[in-house]
Amino acid sequence: MRLTFLGSTSDGGSCPTLYATDRDTYVVQGDLVTDLEALAGLRDVLDGEGFVEIPKELLRFAPRD
Repeated sequence: MRLTFLGSTSDGGSCPTLYATDRDTYVVQGDLVTDLEALAGLRDVLDGEGFVEIPKELLRFAPRD
């Protein structure tokens, strides 16, 4: 998978950050969701899937197709 940096709302080079892939998907870098109540609300979670929390403003870097 090849990643292309799209943007970040962080000043120090840490998360959150948004990347586009060469597979027509996005990868987000953000805080890992560990809240058990929040995790209990997720549906159809497959092995190997993870969840990160990002601010809404990060999506301004996503291309509008």
